[in-house]
Amino acid sequence: MASSFRAFLNSPVGPKTTHFWGPIANWGFVVAGLVDMNKPPEMISGNMTGAMCVYSALFMRFAWMVQPRNYLLLACHASNETVQMYQFSRWARANGYLSEKKEEVKSTEL
Repeated sequence: MASSFRAFLNSPVGPKTTHFWGPIANWGFVVAGLVDMNKPPEMISGNMTGAMCVYSALFMRFAWMVQPRNYLLLACHASNETVQMYQFSRWARANGYLSEKKEEVKSTEL
């Protein structure tokens, strides 16, 4: 067990590198998004949430392409993307962007 722990410590994605501490710090975005789920959708910033969606999508690709592959960063940004997309849908629904308009539905039925 000690040898496997030592191997983890000295690995290219171990705690002695930014490949480890960067994703650990980024989990704060996921936690903040989860906490914000209890807030009313009127408090959500559409611009900031959209920016966070783009940010996480870009860094998911980065985490996949960087060598060695950073699965911790990939999991962090995939989780953040999920949380932020949910928040974005709450914001869009509260601002009327996702509600169905009855007039459009009636005109397509004719």
